[in-house]
Amino acid sequence: MAKEIEGFIKLQIPGGQANPAPPVGPALGAKGVNIMQFCQAFNAATQDKMGTIVPVEITVYDDKTFDFVCKTPPAAFLIKKALGIESAAANSVKEIAGTLTQEQLTEIAETKMPDLNANDIEAAKKIVAGTARSMGVKIAE
Repeated sequence: MAKEIEGFIKLQIPGGQANPAPPVGPALGAKGVNIMQFCQAFNAATQDKMGTIVPVEITVYDDKTFDFVCKTPPAAFLIKKALGIESAAANSVKEIAGTLTQEQLTEIAETKMPDLNANDIEAAKKIVAGTARSMGVKIAE
């Protein structure tokens, strides 16, 4: 018989750096999950992604066990990393935070493809370009 699902938790945690401090501890503690057990499992699974923001979806079952699925890093994080900038433009209409080349755009779209609602790489590039525009990043032709 399948376990009953008690709830889902979505978090964004730096890879290999989960600890019981907020936001991890309070989110898991509210559902009654063993916080240290999750931290150890997450850190082991994301050891190769050290320093990268990793979105994680945690499924909590009624017997307080859990499963988790790691997703690809957020597009905004990948754009900032590709451009080497600390933050996006405060006013994306007036300010330009940087310029993204077509090669960088394609690389980010390929990285994000498993988590995007897109059928091909061109659609994925449009989604990532939209995120870039909202950050004040221009796309090179």
